[in-house]
Amino acid sequence: YIFYTDWMWTSFVVFSISQSTMLVVGAIYYMLFTGVPGTATYYATIMTIYTWVAKGAWFALGYPYDFIVVPIWIPSAMLLDLTYWATRRNKHAAIIIGGTLVGLSFPLFNMVNLLLVRDPLEVAFKYPRPTLPAYMTPIEPQVGKFYNSP
Repeated sequence: YIFYTDWMWTSFVVFSISQSTMLVVGAIYYMLFTGVPGTATYYATIMTIYTWVAKGAWFALGYPYDFIVVPIWIPSAMLLDLTYWATRRNKHAAIIIGGTLVGLSFPLFNMVNLLLVRDPLEVAFKYPRPTLPAYMTPIEPQVGKFYNSP
């Protein structure tokens, strides 16, 4: 249980921060310099399809089908596009409000998504990460160590 929670929380936090940042920075950069709304949703759709391909590749390598969880980018991207449309006159508002909406909604959508994974505890133990956390390092039992000493 401790191993699973460590593995899950680390993955969730790292991926939430990196993927929401990737979506916002890429989409805002493109929208500000081209003025084309709807771009974040386009980015999110491409990343979703790319992850489907990666999911298929890992499955072909013998991993379970839900070893790769496809993130829910599209609803957060739609919020970003809506914010850009609503704040067209103020570019900084698009960045601040849109970035905040994505930063708050993306982890929420993905938390619901991760709750639907079949048996994450089994997956965590069957396919462990290469380095164990300190509290998982095996130690030899100390029972009876001084039993026969004078």
